[in-house]
Amino acid sequence: MTTDIDISALGVDGDGLARLPDGALLFVPGALPCERVRIAPPNGHAAALLSVLRPSPDRTQPPCPLFGECGGCAVQHLALPAALDWKAGTVVHALERAGFVDPTVIGRVQSPPASRRRVDLAIRRRPDGVAIGLHARRGAVVDLTTCPVLAPALFALLPALRDVARSLGALRQNGDVLINLLDSGPDLLLATDGPLEPSDRAKLAAFARAHHIPRIAWRPVGTTDAPETAAQTGPVHHLFSGTAVAPPPGAFLQPSREGEAAIIAAVLAAVPRKLVRRDTIIELYAGCGTLSFALGEKARLLAFEGQPDAVAALRRATSKTRIVAEQRDLNRQPIMARQIADARAVVLDPPYMGAGAQMAQIVEGRPERVIYVSCNPQALTRDAAGLKTAGYQLDGVTVIDQFLWSAEVEAVCVFSAPPAPRRRIR
Repeated sequence: MTTDIDISALGVDGDGLARLPDGALLFVPGALPCERVRIAPPNGHAAALLSVLRPSPDRTQPPCPLFGECGGCAVQHLALPAALDWKAGTVVHALERAGFVDPTVIGRVQSPPASRRRVDLAIRRRPDGVAIGLHARRGAVVDLTTCPVLAPALFALLPALRDVARSLGALRQNGDVLINLLDSGPDLLLATDGPLEPSDRAKLAAFARAHHIPRIAWRPVGTTDAPETAAQTGPVHHLFSGTAVAPPPGAFLQPSREGEAAIIAAVLAAVPRKLVRRDTIIELYAGCGTLSFALGEKARLLAFEGQPDAVAALRRATSKTRIVAEQRDLNRQPIMARQIADARAVVLDPPYMGAGAQMAQIVEGRPERVIYVSCNPQALTRDAAGLKTAGYQLDGVTVIDQFLWSAEVEAVCVFSAPPAPRRRIR
């Protein structure tokens, strides 16, 4: 039996939310706030959308024919300005849950379509060939035959990549490929469920030469083994704030140039203005230097990163600079409060699960400024709550949408320590 129901909000994954008569939440994929929709009988806490009886003014025609099948985009039916509003609201709500009242959004940036320069795709061998794409929602791999998100130079590789993957003996049934579009060209990290044969290496080398790919690395699928170079046709480099770095295979890269520029600009705007040469900034989770080289122009920078290959790449590029790069597993060995206390600012871009034990040391060290780059509103709530308890104020937040039509959102949050108490003169 079908039901007509009103949608009140969007959930964190982009599904429409409705309240049932008993007060329970119901998730309706494809529905938007302020819509009245007809749904199929609920299956647990979810229901299939059958028709839209009263559409939202923000509803739009999805630009991709794979929308609804491919799991890469959740809200292509939502106009981009409204999507940015929704994501900004998600960040604001996360900060409110941490205890901050009326967080001020001082900037909002949205990357354009066809700007995504980093993608992690599944590879599946099928009777009719090879599919390379993203998983359907809780389903099989959808072959990416079109995509309004990916940069054209990256998407253009996929037909030839299907052909070479089909010919590889190392691809028995499944694999995956991570592609970074670096300044030196596409950089591929391939994983397969079988070992590379000599003939596979020859095929990958020919593919690399034909498509101007400086490097193809490989490792067994499902592992975190150190990748080996399967084919190399030239040097690999990428520019971070004008400095050339040779990132390791599969290195973290902001998904769009526009998003990266917005994050750097927001971080630099938040750094204390009156810095002298002896002042120190601490950067945590530095990666290969997305923020490091820009920050190193402002003060002496201590950059900490847990991945050995990322630290090695950063060190090779930081000679004759004021940047000191150090390998440190910040979950097991956080930078202690006494060292943090000496920094004029702490900049951190933690992984998806947040800063964990490192956050307690930041709170205890009470640096003048904490600049937090968030990619997960739930983790932001946990980490920012400690700053709120310690008396920090939120100076502002910049929201960056560089994962178009997805539920992902990034933000740069700027926190200032409360003034130190005055000492009494006796």
